Amino acid sequence: MLHYLSPNRTPLSITGPERPFWGPKSPLDSVSVPLKPRTALAPARSTPRSRPPAPLAGRPTAQGVQTVANVVINPRIRGFLCLTSHPTGCARNVQRQVEIAQRTGPGSGIGNALVVGSSAGFGLSSLITSVFGYGAKALGVCFERAGQGEKAGSAGFYNLAEVHRLAAAAGRTVETINGDAYSVAIKEQAIAALKARFGKLDYLIYSLASPKRTDPATGITHSSTLKPIGAPYTSKTIDLDTDQIKPITIATATEADIDNTVKVMGGEDWALWIAALKAADLLADGFRTVAYSYIGPQLTHAIYRAGTIGRAKDHLEATARSLNAELLTSVGGGAYVSVNKALVTQASSAIPVVPLYISLLYKVMKEKGSHEGTIEQIVRLFKTKIGPGVTPTFDDQGRIRIDDWEMAPAVQAAVAALWETVTTENVLEVSDYASFKQEFRSLFGFEVAGVDYQTPSETEAKLG
Repeated sequence: MLHYLSPNRTPLSITGPERPFWGPKSPLDSVSVPLKPRTALAPARSTPRSRPPAPLAGRPTAQGVQTVANVVINPRIRGFLCLTSHPTGCARNVQRQVEIAQRTGPGSGIGNALVVGSSAGFGLSSLITSVFGYGAKALGVCFERAGQGEKAGSAGFYNLAEVHRLAAAAGRTVETINGDAYSVAIKEQAIAALKARFGKLDYLIYSLASPKRTDPATGITHSSTLKPIGAPYTSKTIDLDTDQIKPITIATATEADIDNTVKVMGGEDWALWIAALKAADLLADGFRTVAYSYIGPQLTHAIYRAGTIGRAKDHLEATARSLNAELLTSVGGGAYVSVNKALVTQASSAIPVVPLYISLLYKVMKEKGSHEGTIEQIVRLFKTKIGPGVTPTFDDQGRIRIDDWEMAPAVQAAVAALWETVTTENVLEVSDYASFKQEFRSLFGFEVAGVDYQTPSETEAKLG
């Protein structure tokens, strides 16, 4: 919990409900609750804090002086959720990715790019690669929460604030639309921005990950599920709160579960974006679009690729084939699905079994020298598969495979052998679970090298 002083010096605490990072903002999120008096069972601190919270600063505005909070921010983690984020740590993560994109990219080649889902994970890395690796003017679409007063914003918002800052310093153009990418209104807003300040698109990167989607045609909100199909799934997983390896059984999906998951995570919204952009005459000759997917190993096959999410990915891939035929005819372009590597992201951390698999995979791939993070993956994807002038190569299902290093037989055999031996007692020795936990925290700006977490951070940032 974060403690600080209000303008009248009253002790306050940042609390708020514990909710998924992707969920809508609750009215209770902004409530500040007075601290309970300490009792005899909880004696007052006998020595002062090593570094007190910084005083609130004033920022002039048209309405007067706006209060700006500088607070020491600590991680609050519940399983696969981190309820706080650190602006400086998020900025440093972005700086590292920008350095890699600039060092490895040609610096030019892409005119205009749209990234739907631009604030984290593969979407953020795609935005950075397009702008700093290939010189694109880029418009991003995301759904993030800005910091306000003493309350920190979401990690994705701080990521994009740093992208905007670095782009401006480098003379690059980046704009962000913050809202529900599934909605008609946000599509219309993006089209208006593209017509006014960008022009026709060369690339659309589609990288949305959300547990819910409201169908604009019906107004019905669909929720995705992660369930096996046909029979319950039993395996082992690691409890991210206790670090204990435990058995897990997941019940079988219903037909409604399958249909809802396809609605949320299939290709329908991707196709709606393309249709809207095409109707607005915003697709350049040779326009390319790519959506991201995952297949994974036999270890996770029943819960992932053969489960509800797998059905959604099947729909995504079928959508790509349909869009590809249409774009090839209309603008000489293409639509692709890229199957990417398993990495520590907000989405992957929520999937049972996968955190343990990733921990073992990281150990094996690091030992073999083939490990990549999101930015390294996307840089390689652009350089070898989808970048300007590059002819894509596909597997027998028409998919781009940038997960090839993960799925190499020697890698998978080594991971499978470790899977049979890993226990709570030896997990730190036979896996890279320590790196998994560090990378998870770093998604939210914590445990990032070079960041002083005792220094108060300003919670408010801006895009552009």
